Amino acid sequence: MLLARVDEQHLTWSDVAGVRAVVEVEPAARDDQCHRDRVAVLRYGLARFESQADDSHRPAVGDLLETECPWLLGGHVAVNIIHSTGVEGARRATGTVVVIDVLRSFTVSAYALAGGARECRLVKTVAEARAVAASTPGAVICAEEDALPVEGIPISNSPTAIRDTDLRGRVLVQRSTAGTQAVAAVDSSPIFAASLVVASATAQACLLTKPQTLTLVASADHPEDHACARFIEQVIAGERPDLDELLRPLREAERYQRARSGAWPGFPPTDLDLSLEADRFDFAMPVRRADGYLLLTKASNAAS
Repeated sequence: MLLARVDEQHLTWSDVAGVRAVVEVEPAARDDQCHRDRVAVLRYGLARFESQADDSHRPAVGDLLETECPWLLGGHVAVNIIHSTGVEGARRATGTVVVIDVLRSFTVSAYALAGGARECRLVKTVAEARAVAASTPGAVICAEEDALPVEGIPISNSPTAIRDTDLRGRVLVQRSTAGTQAVAAVDSSPIFAASLVVASATAQACLLTKPQTLTLVASADHPEDHACARFIEQVIAGERPDLDELLRPLREAERYQRARSGAWPGFPPTDLDLSLEADRFDFAMPVRRADGYLLLTKASNAAS
């Protein structure tokens, strides 16, 4: 490594803070995920090193960078970004992990937290949702199976329904076919749940974890989840994402037309409008393991 002779204490995070990121996409060594997985190399330009009166090592560090690796002043520290899909992709996820479900699980979570919910508790089955809710005073269940409402549970996996429900101070228990299954499969940390409405805040929270590897998991092989992953990647790269272009494959899909028609039970057309607005909220959603569920909370501009 070019910086082997530089003591780590003289290359702290403060030395690399506030700099522009550049992303280069490279082919993955293997492709197990229907040609969806790929690896990107994220490189941060290092801040200019200036001598400090209280740090005698600074001039030496600057000299070494200029003579041995002048490109670093431009400059590059590699971080892998891995794109993955589904439960299997989540199981393989490493480093800081972002699990994405735009339509609609983690959009629901964001609207719940923005509406005053204390927290969201994520589970894998409807039976678990009922059990967690039964042991949690004031809990509200939001669930679907195969994107359809569940008998006996009045609130489906709908941002519209959550927006119109008073959740102030309450706990939302969530079960979904894609999002909660994928996040439960992750065996790394930290973990964030994400959707377009919290995309940029999630990107910032990921950077604050100082990741060597960042895995972006589309919870299902749907164009909106892949679009959100690329949106987050581009924000990290210091680019301005073109959301309309990223969402074009979704809007050309039959699934989108069905949802827009209003003929999908438990899927009002307004869910599309609420879900496909980028950066509506300025908080990230860290996830941690608890007893019998995964705990999703609100974190404004901070890592978990």
